[in-house]
Amino acid sequence: MLFVLRMSLMIVHFVAAGMLGLVVGICRPFNPDNSRLCARLYALPAMWILRLRLKADMGPRFDRTRPCVIVANHQSNYDLFILGNIVPPRTVCIGKKSLKWVPFFGQLFWLAGNVLIDRGNPLRARHSIRQTTETLQHKDTSIWVFPEGTRNQGKGLLPFKRGAFQMAIDAGVPIVPVCVSTYVRDMSLNRWDSGQVMIRALPALSTEGLSQADIPELIARCHSQMHTCIQQMDAELHALKAADQTATERVA
Repeated sequence: MLFVLRMSLMIVHFVAAGMLGLVVGICRPFNPDNSRLCARLYALPAMWILRLRLKADMGPRFDRTRPCVIVANHQSNYDLFILGNIVPPRTVCIGKKSLKWVPFFGQLFWLAGNVLIDRGNPLRARHSIRQTTETLQHKDTSIWVFPEGTRNQGKGLLPFKRGAFQMAIDAGVPIVPVCVSTYVRDMSLNRWDSGQVMIRALPALSTEGLSQADIPELIARCHSQMHTCIQQMDAELHALKAADQTATERVA
């Protein structure tokens, strides 16, 4: 029953946030800070509806490392509501072109200045990547990328694609890894307290002096650091959960 109520509220919220976001996008189309503002519109009420507790450790420089390429693990559609809490200023996202046709959200995504890539057309995809590289170099704007290229459904970090790392090297900007705990595996939306999520930003990886030949090593280093961080956060959350259960049993 609680799950059905939550999903009903989330549908209403998704439509309402999309309509409000469209107003923002129409009033200041393609402003690179629209993404952050609209992300908050989606995220803050959603976290209250879902009753997910968020612990974010972004570090003192996360909001000030710009321009950069932010790479994050991608678990499910709920990422929009969780990661929307920490999107920094002047940051746009790369998404697939088909998102443009999602009612309200797709049009908002486009007006917010995000980059839509046609994965079925390599020529257009390369053109979009070049435009994104120019944005990184000249517009004081960061790019948010999910380098796995698809949702991993909480089954572990998938292999990374080259695009994000190629852009960072071409533009000469750092890569900032953002790690999210494996919330999909433990989230229970049929309980009042749905669970806890951790987000942690890792130190920026410099691309200074790197070339295309360095991409495989850079990908491997970033993937390894993120994999280790996600495992650590999962272990921390499981320890906290076990401690809470022990405390509850003692009180009972």
